[in-house]
Amino acid sequence: MLRLSFPATIQITQNGANNLACLDIAAISVGKALLWHSVEVRTGNHVYSLPCLGEEAATQLATDLHSFINNHLFDLIGSNTQHLNAVHAKLMVIVEGQRQYLAHADLARAIASVEGDAAAALSHPLFDPELMPATMKATLPRSLAFITDPDVRHRYNDAFVSAELARYRSFFGDLDGRSLSDQQREACIRLEDNNLLVASAGSGKSATMVGKVAYVLDKQLYRPEEILVLAFNKSAADELKERIARQLAVEPDDLESKVTTFHALGRGIIEEVDGRPPQLADWVEHPAGEAKVIEQIIDELLRSDPEFARLWVNLLVLHPKADIPSEVFDSKADYERYLSARRRKGNATIGTMAGIYVKSLQEQTIVNWLWLQSVEFEYERQIPIEEDNGGIRHVHPDFHYPAINTIHEHLAINGDGSSPFDNYITHAEHKMTAYRNAGIDVFQTTSAQARDGSLLTALQAEITKRGIPLQQKSYTAIVKGLEPVVIKHYHKLIAVCIKHIRASHLTLDMLLERAKSLHDRTRAREFAQVIWKITESYSRKLDQAKRIDFDSMIANATRLVETGQFRSPYSLILVDEFQDISEPRANLIKALKHQKPFTKIFAVGDDWQSIYRFAGSDITIFTQFEANFGSSWQGRLEQTYRCNQLIAETAASFVQRNSAQLKKSVRSTRPTIPRSIRVIPISGEGRKPEFGKACHQLLQRLNSFLGGISGQWRTEGREKLNVMVLWRYNQLDPFRGTPPKFESIEVSGLSFHRAKGLEADYTILLDISEGDYGVPSRIEDDELLNLVMPRPETFEFAEERRLFYVALTRASRGVFLLTNSREPSRYVRELSDIAGDNLRFESIDGDPLHQCPKCRVGQLVERNGRGSRRFLGCNQYPECEHTAQSHGAV
Repeated sequence: MLRLSFPATIQITQNGANNLACLDIAAISVGKALLWHSVEVRTGNHVYSLPCLGEEAATQLATDLHSFINNHLFDLIGSNTQHLNAVHAKLMVIVEGQRQYLAHADLARAIASVEGDAAAALSHPLFDPELMPATMKATLPRSLAFITDPDVRHRYNDAFVSAELARYRSFFGDLDGRSLSDQQREACIRLEDNNLLVASAGSGKSATMVGKVAYVLDKQLYRPEEILVLAFNKSAADELKERIARQLAVEPDDLESKVTTFHALGRGIIEEVDGRPPQLADWVEHPAGEAKVIEQIIDELLRSDPEFARLWVNLLVLHPKADIPSEVFDSKADYERYLSARRRKGNATIGTMAGIYVKSLQEQTIVNWLWLQSVEFEYERQIPIEEDNGGIRHVHPDFHYPAINTIHEHLAINGDGSSPFDNYITHAEHKMTAYRNAGIDVFQTTSAQARDGSLLTALQAEITKRGIPLQQKSYTAIVKGLEPVVIKHYHKLIAVCIKHIRASHLTLDMLLERAKSLHDRTRAREFAQVIWKITESYSRKLDQAKRIDFDSMIANATRLVETGQFRSPYSLILVDEFQDISEPRANLIKALKHQKPFTKIFAVGDDWQSIYRFAGSDITIFTQFEANFGSSWQGRLEQTYRCNQLIAETAASFVQRNSAQLKKSVRSTRPTIPRSIRVIPISGEGRKPEFGKACHQLLQRLNSFLGGISGQWRTEGREKLNVMVLWRYNQLDPFRGTPPKFESIEVSGLSFHRAKGLEADYTILLDISEGDYGVPSRIEDDELLNLVMPRPETFEFAEERRLFYVALTRASRGVFLLTNSREPSRYVRELSDIAGDNLRFESIDGDPLHQCPKCRVGQLVERNGRGSRRFLGCNQYPECEHTAQSHGAV
């Protein structure tokens, strides 16, 4: 409960009444929880959350609290005018000196040194000049316009930045071993209360952070020990520490500023307060430790909990992907791509555990259930039926059970009796009547049953009442029949969900309620029950061992900061790779910022390279930075030192097709290399082309070509050019961990994820094709994540698009995309639309291919027409029916 008490108190009733003085409140924000919004009220040593609000109610409450506090601040200013001259004098000292950039916190720090309530009000972090009455503004001393009129401060800062760029020209001209760009220099100088530097791939993010630390120390704006630099992994932190120390001409061990990881910071905070380091679970520091624990928990539950075993098998066998209605997709082609494991004669076909291909996910569920229960059946077998006139009509029922000679039709009929297909109901009724008239035993199931979750219950009832025995296959047989990536995918989903459930204190009821909003409610409900049991076991395992995991450690450290048990020494917090931020880490930053008055944040990252959702990152914390941290300056680093201009421009246009990504115009220091993006379609005798063999052919070709022109690039100290081979999933590794050796090229191989932050002269991207495990990977964009994520992304394959952008932008000279000639990725078409003639289609030997001008992903090949006529036709037929004369240019 909340009550506003005039003149200056907010009463929050949570575990007793808490009376908060307006002057003690440091921040008010609106947060989105799983099922509702909340209003968060922060003081220097506590955080109060007012939950269970609708979005409109939460926004209005936050607005009312903000207004209430400001009205009190204005009363204090108006009743203590005798102190305003002292405030004026303090401001004039820093304003007229033009010694530094002036954020609100800088002005507030100066004002706070003046005694009296007026100074306390003017320096309050929630002071909002837009709410101040014009009559009051008119009575204030001239210098207070820096506080009450944002335009005055902005004009001052713009003039300061221009002058400072000139003053520090030589300083930034030789910093961290390079001359910083204009955007980097401005980012070093600008220092609002909250700052977000939106960078591009290869644009010098780390150099800018080094420059920022060097600049503020040179200006003596902060003492070294007041600066905290945060990175996400130890190697990145060590590199930043070494580069900062080198710039400051000190040994890394002698660096007084703290450069560390979130994990080390959290551990240090707990150790300082408790007198001993936190007891981390023994698995958390091992790269594969969490995955092994999840596997152990699943194995234990499979043995001990029959209900869990049933649900887990259902997920693996019956629900490998969500059954999403076709109308959700932008086009029929997109829906068929989502459905199909392969395409046959232009139609989508879906693989099953029984090794046959069916036409819908609902039929896949039926087949997989029959396989699971060891029921013999035939799919679409031709059956002769005698008609009334004595003739024989051959039909192809969906399922035939030979043991009892029973037909089973699965009908596309909705709960209201309608169907999405014209004349379908009449046709279905005629078919069922014909079966019965012929004396054939028949039953039906419907799409409506699939939607309401009763499909398999109804199927089991029909099967058992006809006396067919059910014998469920062993778990060993089930796992043997699955593609390994199915289990791996669910394990990754589970790891993400455990983090969110524990961090947000979600309950099973919350998960089940959220499951009702997903398209495949049956799958969502069963997964919610599974993930809840796993999370309970995970938490119990930690409790029994009296240990914590990394997320718990960050949360515990945050509580120590929020309650004032840890006193932050940091006034400037820099965060690297901010696009990877998670909610627990963001909360730790907020706690440090709000505990110590006037603390500033400088976050650097690239939302186009946010690819760690499976590790708990939440891109909306980056893209909605101001909503999360408060009024801010947002800069750009748009000059890349890595890719040539063609790759940089094409990749930027590609990733920005998702309008939720922040906009940037990328410029390269390397000129365009025409046709430096090349597509090589690979054909295969079987279902899948041999990308490994093709990769080795391409490497040999590159080695030979580059060796022939080595005089153009080989210099002292550079004997070879770097070629990086990249893949979406590790099973595509063509080298099995040991790349081949060549005279002119140095070859390495990595997954798309592991390649982030690296660069090469050339890259080869394998299997840029459609498919569940292609690019984009259809299994990664799983709606089950929406069970636990309060702010899910709505753009299709949003993270997969960013991951492909990361892969595209590793190369400086050229990138080769090896694709399935029959199933090229939709991304190939997009790149073709963007790059036009600068996207070259060629054979593995480098010969040009005739690109289809209509679909832009197929190639025109010579075909036989009627008689002896020859013509050119697109190899994507029947999806693309474009033809041309064989003798002319295409």
